Amino acid sequence: MSQFEAAALGALAGLTIFIGLPVARLRGLSKPTQGLLNALATGILVFLLWDILAHAAAPVDSALQRAHQQGLGGFALLAAIFAIGVGAGLLVLVYSNAWLLRWARRDESGAGATAPTAPAPQTLAMMIATGLGLHNFSEGLAIGQSAASGAIAFAGVLVVGFALHNITEGFGIAAPMSMSPAPVPWRVIGLTGLIGGGPTFLGTMLGYVVKSEPVYVLFLAVAAGALLYVLNELFAVCRRLASPRVVAWGVLIGLLAAYATDLFLTYAGS
Repeated sequence: MSQFEAAALGALAGLTIFIGLPVARLRGLSKPTQGLLNALATGILVFLLWDILAHAAAPVDSALQRAHQQGLGGFALLAAIFAIGVGAGLLVLVYSNAWLLRWARRDESGAGATAPTAPAPQTLAMMIATGLGLHNFSEGLAIGQSAASGAIAFAGVLVVGFALHNITEGFGIAAPMSMSPAPVPWRVIGLTGLIGGGPTFLGTMLGYVVKSEPVYVLFLAVAAGALLYVLNELFAVCRRLASPRVVAWGVLIGLLAAYATDLFLTYAGS
């Protein structure tokens, strides 16, 4: 498979994220319905966080198992990359969002900084898109590496599975924007789609020419840290909009839906 063909597959897998994005334009929804939509998105992201951490930890565990024969150097490097990546993904969003909120409030009031508030729906959606973009970059690496190694059938299975995942991820990005008082412009929706899905294409291009375990672990770890921050924000949104029962059902259904797509990927690749 040529690099152009691999890149086309990566683009296809990433662009399916746009299928779920029109949910952002829904209006006239009651608060419980908004809460349910956001809880569904939260459940999807809970599964993705679990999936990302499992894949990021696998090379670290393998390096630890090899430590008896090869020493602890390789394990120490990957473990440090994992820890730094998770910390960077989480803390960069914590501090940058706090700064942006203080700046926005000061600009609106003309006074000093006020107490931080919850991020606006579009801001939260952009944060989700950023975290998912990092995750999808690592998926693109897997597609590119498989295509370059000649595992064309496996690369095709990855594309199908990741494309299904990205549909649910698009919904996860769009759900917070459905709470915006005015319809979100299509250009903003398109931008979140590019940020969330575009890195699949970029990762495929890089993965075709470079196979690096540390890079793979780094991007997965950063994505996990970013999703930790986003999940905290989404849970807060869900609690404001809906009862604990509605939130629990939404999270459960979203998690199981994402898990089902992962099971399909596993079955198709077996």
